[in-house]
Amino acid sequence: MRLFDRSKELHILNEAFTECTRRSGRLVIVTGGPGSGKTQLLHEFLAAPDRSGARILHGTAHPAQRDRPMSLLRQLLRNGEVQPLPLNPTQRVGIHAEAFSRHSEYRAGTGFEGPEPDTTEALLRLAEGDGPLVVAVDDAHLMDEASLCAVVHLLGRSRFRPVLVVCTTSGHSGTGRCSAAHAELIRRPHRRARLGPLSERGVGELLDAQSGAALPAGVGRAFHRATAGNPLLVHALLDDSTRFGHDIDRPIAGTAYRQAVLSLVHRGEPRHLRVVRTLAALGAPASSGTLSDLADTSPTGVEEAVEALNSVGLLDGHIFRLPAAATAVLDDMDAPARTTLHERIADLLYRCGAPAGDMARHLRAADRVPYPWGPGVLRAAAEQALAADDVELCSSYLDLVLRDCTDPQERNALSAALARAEWRVNPAAAGAHLEPLRRPALEGALNMRDTATVMRHMLWQGDTELAAETVATLVPARSPGDAQILVEVEFVRQWFYGVGLPARSPQGTAGGDLHRRAPDVRDGGLAAQVAILVGGVATDDSAAAVAQALQGSKLDHLNLELVAMALLAIAHADRPAVAAEACDALLESALERRATTWQALLGSVRAEIALLRGDMTKAAEGADTALSSLHDGSWGVLAGLPMSTAIFAHTAMGAYDEAERVLKRDVPEPMFRTVFGIQYLRARGHHYLVTDRPFAALNDFETCSRLMRQGNSSLQKGIPWRSDLALANLRIGKARTARECAEEQLRLPGGHSSRARAMALRMLAATSKPHRRASLLREAIDLLKLCGDQHTLAQAYADLSAAHYELGEYARARLVARQAAREAEACSVESPVDAHLLEDPGQSEGSEAEGTAILSDAECRVAGLAALGYTNREISGRLHVTISTVEQHLTRVYRKLNVASRSELPPKMLEHRIPKLSDRWAATHSSAG
Repeated sequence: MRLFDRSKELHILNEAFTECTRRSGRLVIVTGGPGSGKTQLLHEFLAAPDRSGARILHGTAHPAQRDRPMSLLRQLLRNGEVQPLPLNPTQRVGIHAEAFSRHSEYRAGTGFEGPEPDTTEALLRLAEGDGPLVVAVDDAHLMDEASLCAVVHLLGRSRFRPVLVVCTTSGHSGTGRCSAAHAELIRRPHRRARLGPLSERGVGELLDAQSGAALPAGVGRAFHRATAGNPLLVHALLDDSTRFGHDIDRPIAGTAYRQAVLSLVHRGEPRHLRVVRTLAALGAPASSGTLSDLADTSPTGVEEAVEALNSVGLLDGHIFRLPAAATAVLDDMDAPARTTLHERIADLLYRCGAPAGDMARHLRAADRVPYPWGPGVLRAAAEQALAADDVELCSSYLDLVLRDCTDPQERNALSAALARAEWRVNPAAAGAHLEPLRRPALEGALNMRDTATVMRHMLWQGDTELAAETVATLVPARSPGDAQILVEVEFVRQWFYGVGLPARSPQGTAGGDLHRRAPDVRDGGLAAQVAILVGGVATDDSAAAVAQALQGSKLDHLNLELVAMALLAIAHADRPAVAAEACDALLESALERRATTWQALLGSVRAEIALLRGDMTKAAEGADTALSSLHDGSWGVLAGLPMSTAIFAHTAMGAYDEAERVLKRDVPEPMFRTVFGIQYLRARGHHYLVTDRPFAALNDFETCSRLMRQGNSSLQKGIPWRSDLALANLRIGKARTARECAEEQLRLPGGHSSRARAMALRMLAATSKPHRRASLLREAIDLLKLCGDQHTLAQAYADLSAAHYELGEYARARLVARQAAREAEACSVESPVDAHLLEDPGQSEGSEAEGTAILSDAECRVAGLAALGYTNREISGRLHVTISTVEQHLTRVYRKLNVASRSELPPKMLEHRIPKLSDRWAATHSSAG
């Protein structure tokens, strides 16, 4: 194997060999820490071509054989294939046990008595042959005493003989004691070859040789930083990094590296092993005093061990260079020893006043909760872990405390805390902890935070009536602050889940008192701002206040359902762009914090906002992604939100099979007692209409009607179920019933969302005469542009085109049909107008550019609205200009297009292909507010 960064040391050995061939005995001591490449250097030297004439005796000392006299000499002779040699007519020296049995009487420190002289004579006879004698001892510091004495004796007799002795050693005896023979070996004249770590350049050359190509300098630097240049570790990382045939781009610690680490730590002294295990368990730098207490050694011994571990590339100071090294050291320990070590560390940290997180980590590793201080430490550490978004760590701490807790109240508090943590990623898992807390919550036995947690779980699972009764019962008995928390829960129940209060609570308290009670607006919080937005006519200021409250809060301090309600309230208040921006910011935060439940629900809301804007592709993709983020059991009744969005969007895009796939999913029965069930029924009903099942659709819409009349009546202005009923009745030929439904929708008090009113106007137009129909549809179009719903806008344009066609205004019908097709294309749905209305034969290819040049932007806007049938006063109001200005623009338009009146505008504008027409104005106003 090729050596790197070892040319100097190899030169020393080669030079010593050359000198020994001149009958000048030599001793070379090769020193270096474990894994530094001593053995590799020795093998490289012994395998050189010019060693073929030498008699080579090579052996490796083992600690297990230190108490077996002459074990190393026996190995040398065996490896050198030396047959028994005659010492005198009656005695032979060889590898058989009898030749060395007499050595059992040898005592250290008594001089060179025993068989060493005879053995030395036998070895010297080997040097009298054709070539020199090379005695190579690897790990010489581990030699048995008798073999060491024999080697020393050999050196004393070979000063003028062709003998070379090479010993590799760690540089110390390994036991802290220096025997007389070992001291004698070191005192002998010798040359020393010290092996240090590979340089960064040497590591780079090694990697280049392995890969067969020059690697970037950063790769060699990374390997060197991970190993400090220890060849054993470099080769181990190299093996792991190339195991699966990938190119070498960074060090990867795997099985080979872990084995190399264990090889290094077990080669050291026992106290070194204790220190490295303590450092691995601590996982952080510690003082020498702390380490000495835990490793049962002296501070000096700690420093010596740390220095040794740094020299072999495992540590950088008191920190492991790679986490895999610490893991390997800990995994190598038996379980009881590891547990005891972590317990000792936790106890020491507690006595030192260490942070709770540091102590808890070791308590978790030890799987112990020491009393009386352990539970408090683990609770505090769990809160810190949750604040750092580590739900798994938080749950493990709480589980550990809960396992040994016997106090009922404390167990309830722990269960609620555990549920709040796990709810972030898996509401179904949280439910397992909250179900046993229902009765204590209903009885008022929990603190307010835990009670609210249980109530929210009940709502999530659809138990809305019981939650309402519980809140109504508990509020009067609570302090104002605690009562306000419960009122917020009830507020979410009414406005997010969309169901009304029972007539009376179980104890006779009027439910209406709580129904009229809203979050205190004086606190300025999110709930108060949302109450203002949903409780009256939405304004720019009220929507902006909610958006600002959302931006100023962290996820930890927000009620997720309240956040979702706030975003949907903004979107349904004709400000979907504001809602989308706020939702995107919250989604990004949820993603960073790995809050899966937040991501799922906020993703559903974002998909709903896209649906309201007519962006069907984004709505479908967002809803499908949200549905896949949580298991079906985790969604509870909120499953209806992403499911309804997905059904609406897929149906609108003509992907009926995808919509059917969503409809086949199981849904919880309690969902149909919430607004999410109503939205699900609406989506399914529209799917039935498009797929020619009008009576099934009518049944779903009538169910919506019944549920909505039983629920929160204030929500009806944002959910146009009456327009749905009108559409279904139209499809089955009941025009009068359809008209009554549409008129009822338009008469609702308290204002409407522009989208809901526009849908009602479309249904009313469908039951009106053509002239009245056009006027109603133009009003609907204005509202849809205001709220930015491109999908419904495309349908309204198609309706208007049909109205003009029925009136015989074919050019105007064709003009409006183009608008419908453009809006449909923008929201990824099929054009809702007949293809023949879009045909425009005989037009030149360059006429569109010509039309653009004929009219100015202002003239295009005025002409477009006039062509659609708007009066001068209506145009004035829409464009915010005076009637006189409108008249002046029309005069110039008539002259440029060579027309005499309004009725001639549509064909002329088609002829000149005036682009976008009134939509130039719409493009700058559709997302306003």
